Amino acid sequence: MAGSAEAMTAARRERLAFAATWHQLRFEELRTLVRHAERLGYEAAYLDGDIGFVPSLGEADVLDGWTVQTALALATERIRLASIRLVHHWHAFRLAQAVATFERIAPGRQRVFVAVGGQAGDAAAGLPFPPHSDRVAWLDETLSAARRLWTEPAVSAQGRFVNLRSARVRPRPPAPPWVEIGAAAEATLRVVARHADAWNLNRPAIPSEIARLDAAFARACDAVGRDPATVERTLWLFARPGDEAGDALADYRRFTPWHRAFPDAALRASFLTGGTDAARERLAGFRESLSLDLPVVDVTGLPLAAAQVALEALAPRHESRPGAS
Repeated sequence: MAGSAEAMTAARRERLAFAATWHQLRFEELRTLVRHAERLGYEAAYLDGDIGFVPSLGEADVLDGWTVQTALALATERIRLASIRLVHHWHAFRLAQAVATFERIAPGRQRVFVAVGGQAGDAAAGLPFPPHSDRVAWLDETLSAARRLWTEPAVSAQGRFVNLRSARVRPRPPAPPWVEIGAAAEATLRVVARHADAWNLNRPAIPSEIARLDAAFARACDAVGRDPATVERTLWLFARPGDEAGDALADYRRFTPWHRAFPDAALRASFLTGGTDAARERLAGFRESLSLDLPVVDVTGLPLAAAQVALEALAPRHESRPGAS
C-alpha cells in the first residue's frame, strides 16, 4: 500500500520539524512551504497560533492559526501541524471540541501545542490577561478537563477557571491527541510534568540554560512521580544556513523579543548558521548534546524562496539500514 510505504520511508528519516511564524508569509506562500517541507520529509510544521492584538511586523495579513492549521491539513497528506493555543483565548470545552473536530478531519495530524503566553495588548481585543500565576492554574485546569473530555462519556468539573456539568465531546477521538506544552518557568514545568506528551523548551539552544531547565523539570517530574524521559523534547533552532551568525542576530532579536536578556555571543552560538555542512553539524550536535527528540528548524522571517532553500539544506536524512549499501 502507498500509505504503508510512505510511513516506512518516514520512519527511516531523522525526525525534524520546522517553524514559520510572525505572520511573515501570505497564506498561499505558507501552503507552498508546508507542502515543500512535507516532500522533504519534515515531520511537523509549527505555524502562527492564537492572535489577539499581535502585529505582523508590517501590514501583512494576520491570520487565525486554528483556521490556517485546518486549511493546511486539507492541503497536505502527512505532515503534522501545530499552531499555539493560548489558554486565555479558549474555554476548556470549546478547545476540547475543536481539537476533537480536527482529529476527525485529519486523524493523527495535530500537535496540540499550548502555553500561557500572550501579549499584554490582548486586552485591546477584549481578551482577559490575568497574571502569569493565574494563567498557569487556568492551563492546568483546562488540560485536566480536556483530557477527560477526550476519554470519558461525560465530564463534570468545578474549579476556579473550568466549570462543566455532564459535558460531552463528540466525536471522542479514538486516542487522546498529542499535547505539547511550551514552558520555561518552574510553575509551568509542573503543568508539563502532569499533562504533556511533549515539552517545548522555550529557550535558545544555550547549554547552560538548557541544563538549568532540565534540573527544574526533573524536580517537577519527581513531584508527580513521572520519569522525565517519558516526555518528548522539542526545541526551536533559529536557522539561517549560508549566513554568518552575526547576520542572523538582528533577525533573531526581532522575532524573539522575549529572549532579549540573553547575550549576543551565547545567541550566535545557538543558531544554525554557516555553510550547509556547518549548519547540519550544529543541528546534529544540538540534537545529541541537548537530547532533542524533535528539533525544530526555525525559518521565521525568511521570504518563501529563501525558506525553501533553508529547509532543503537541513532536510532530514535517511537513516542507514542493516544491509544497505
